[in-house]
Amino acid sequence: MVAALFLRASHQAARPIGLQQCQATVSRFGANVSIIQGPRRWQFSRIQMLSTSDAKWQADTLDRTRNIGIIAHIDAGKTTTTERMLYYSGFTRRIGDVDEGSTVTDFLPAERARGITIQSAAITFHWPPQAAGDHNAAAQHDPQVPRSASSHTVNLIDTPGHADFTFEVMRSLRILDGAVCILDGVAGVEAQTERVWHQASTYRIPRIVYINKLDRDGAAFGRTVREVSSRLAGYPAVCQIPWFRGGNGRFVGVADVINLKGLRWEEGDGKSVKMFNLQELDSEESQLAQELRRARIALVELLSEHDETMIEKFFEHDEDHLAVPPIDILDSLRRCLLQEQSRKVIPIFAGASFRNVGVQPLLDAVTNLLPSPLETPDPEVSIGDVSGGLRSLLSGDLLVKQSEKAAAASSKGKQKKKSALQAESQNAIAKLESCALAFKVVNDAKRGVLVYVRVYSGSLDRNSIIFNTNLKVSERAPRLLKMYANEAIEVESIPEGHIGVVAGLKHARTGDTLVSYAGNKLTPPEPLDTLQLRPIQVPPPVFFASIEPHSLSEEKKIQECLALLLREDPSLHVTVDEDSGQTLLSGMGELHLEIARDRLINDLKAKASMGRIEIGYRECPLGESPVVSKIFDKDIAGRKGKAGCTAAVEPFDPDDSPQLTEDALSIETKDGNQIIILAPELQVETSRRGIQESPLLPAGLDVHTFRKSLQNGCLAALARGPQFTFPMHNTRVTLTFNPAEHLFGTDTTPSALSSAARLATAAALRDLTSSGPGTSLMEPVMNVIISVDESSLGAVVHDISSSRGGHIISLDEEIPITSTDLSPSPQPVDDLPPINPSKIYAPPDPFETASIGASIPDTANRPRTITAKVPLKEMVGYLKHLRSLSAGRGTFVMSVDRFEKMSSPRQKAVVAELRGGFY
Repeated sequence: MVAALFLRASHQAARPIGLQQCQATVSRFGANVSIIQGPRRWQFSRIQMLSTSDAKWQADTLDRTRNIGIIAHIDAGKTTTTERMLYYSGFTRRIGDVDEGSTVTDFLPAERARGITIQSAAITFHWPPQAAGDHNAAAQHDPQVPRSASSHTVNLIDTPGHADFTFEVMRSLRILDGAVCILDGVAGVEAQTERVWHQASTYRIPRIVYINKLDRDGAAFGRTVREVSSRLAGYPAVCQIPWFRGGNGRFVGVADVINLKGLRWEEGDGKSVKMFNLQELDSEESQLAQELRRARIALVELLSEHDETMIEKFFEHDEDHLAVPPIDILDSLRRCLLQEQSRKVIPIFAGASFRNVGVQPLLDAVTNLLPSPLETPDPEVSIGDVSGGLRSLLSGDLLVKQSEKAAAASSKGKQKKKSALQAESQNAIAKLESCALAFKVVNDAKRGVLVYVRVYSGSLDRNSIIFNTNLKVSERAPRLLKMYANEAIEVESIPEGHIGVVAGLKHARTGDTLVSYAGNKLTPPEPLDTLQLRPIQVPPPVFFASIEPHSLSEEKKIQECLALLLREDPSLHVTVDEDSGQTLLSGMGELHLEIARDRLINDLKAKASMGRIEIGYRECPLGESPVVSKIFDKDIAGRKGKAGCTAAVEPFDPDDSPQLTEDALSIETKDGNQIIILAPELQVETSRRGIQESPLLPAGLDVHTFRKSLQNGCLAALARGPQFTFPMHNTRVTLTFNPAEHLFGTDTTPSALSSAARLATAAALRDLTSSGPGTSLMEPVMNVIISVDESSLGAVVHDISSSRGGHIISLDEEIPITSTDLSPSPQPVDDLPPINPSKIYAPPDPFETASIGASIPDTANRPRTITAKVPLKEMVGYLKHLRSLSAGRGTFVMSVDRFEKMSSPRQKAVVAELRGGFY
């Protein structure tokens, strides 16, 4: 394969490149490279493949690409493991420390201050490290050699572990091909681990498990393996077992079950590893050698249950578990990992990242087991009303299907033949240059707005015109970047299967589909302009707080900053409370809103403060008011206005109150209130044009305008209650209009009618409190669905029913915890029986006793769903309390159900709090 590298002269401030450097840089493409030298400074412009094997070269390059993510519960060691990966791959020259705030991927000030990951970071490195002059980077894979023998490009995303940043994990998972799930060897499978595991299952992402922190006191590798089977519903394939010196001493390394070798790390940075074969282990650590044999037998037996090819290999080697070659075991593990089924084999690896033990074999497992972009499931796309796979679209089948559907629905002209449709589809597909998904938007202080994209088809080139199929707008991509955490390198294109950044886009948001089309057309032809990749679902918010600008002049700046914040993080929601006029910011938790406030005030320099939420209460009448008549007689905008109206107020129950229809001009129910207009003497007639008119009304005032004027005036009065100034609810107002008493010729204008209805309704409401039964406060009650384990059920039910004044509606143990998870479209739960952890192979833990080694009973882990109705006031900040009650495993979603009347003691307490008093 021959490639010509064209270099162009640049008068920009580019770094000079020598001929030898140029040759070394491009030699990784495994081709003979001719360099055309120009007169001055040089920089790369484009690599143009002149051979017909271009597609094969691209496929081989993609085969050596891994897009992976690190997922886990908070403080399981994700960032620490990532730092070791970067160090051993040669990307960094020193190991960063989370406690010191010197890590590469946690670069935000808030992340370094708190020691947690808040924003997922993307970084690219090579494993094994790519040496200069490596000509095998795009060579075809030898099936007899492990994939880890040749260098691979790894695009790694380090994700947050805190539950408040669930959406950040979700949008990262959306574009991954594989994932490494890290478990704490002491804590086992924790709450957020289960959640992100279910989310990864939604996107059908193959995963391997790395059990970390085995150097700590209380670490139990065997117990954690059994928890993987019970909590993550998979079959653990133990590929490594921990090596404790003398069987119960210090953790020094791992025993490789696949290669039947022992790996012992020397003191230092972890680059010095001593290797032992099985015979050497027999003399060095006989107990470990025997356990390694048992682990190998268990691994081959497990793979034989799920892979028929392994059964053949097993018989080929005289049914000797130890004689099966390592390459056959790796291939079998890979097949089991990539097959699409509800219950998968889960490869398990061991290590202690902080002590620099076990990270290099984990990187080998990433390249050997996890899929390349070519092996992932076909991404879901929709075009028009037709859904299917991206590969089906590129082959033209999906476009033909869509065209046939559109032609069948059209009644104009003759339907085209299938051959003509195929020709048109192939012509359109041939001009489609790239298809990408924007999965993240970041506002960088130096570079402006950065849009992270995953290219699923073609190549996204610099200066190409990108069409956003969601927003129907076109933008030019002036700069393309390859991100290395917070550092960036400009590139000419982002090829298929890779992750990159487009700088300078003004409109793109998270979840938008971006396409480019040959000819630099602003809009691709139909139906390609409707092409959309599967969007990223935004979970509902569960926590709220108010945002108040320091002055009215800052209000516009606040709105602009909030819009930028929402473009970055769509899991934040901004609403304006119609009752209090407050701007409410909603998010996934207290820490989430705290970080949003820091971004708003410190980074975006907004002059505002964040307070607590104000509940929008309501008032309702406790009885009927007397009938009140009012005459409005004032000048309105320099014109005389005069009209009258009669009003009466009474309680209204949408479920029980009968609908009064006789002699009513209109009956309208809005915002929980009912307005009835009676005008029996108005003599309503319908004109030829279908407009209702009355000879008694002034010229230019039809019945529709008359009716809307009275309704608007009544609604204005209902917006402010007579006793507590909250809007009225469950209120029926009967407006009676008598033309003889309330009509005053041309002085009766629409605005005068509205004012008369408002005066009469307000007077009737005041009579309720002055001489009538008065009003009562109502509060919003939420429909709450809580998911917890069986062991936490009693504490949560007691808290809801006694401490928070809620009502338990149902307890449903049939619905699993994933049904109320925030992951989109969870997979249906299969009917397979639960895995028995006692039948899963797991090596014995040091100091293990019968009580410690026993697995948790299945009944304690059984998910339960609580459906309850709880006042909104009691749900503010509930997520933090729920986590404390359920050991961090509880989740909940809620929505407004209805407004309910408060009891007298509760009303007194709320009124005292609103007025600054005490209970």
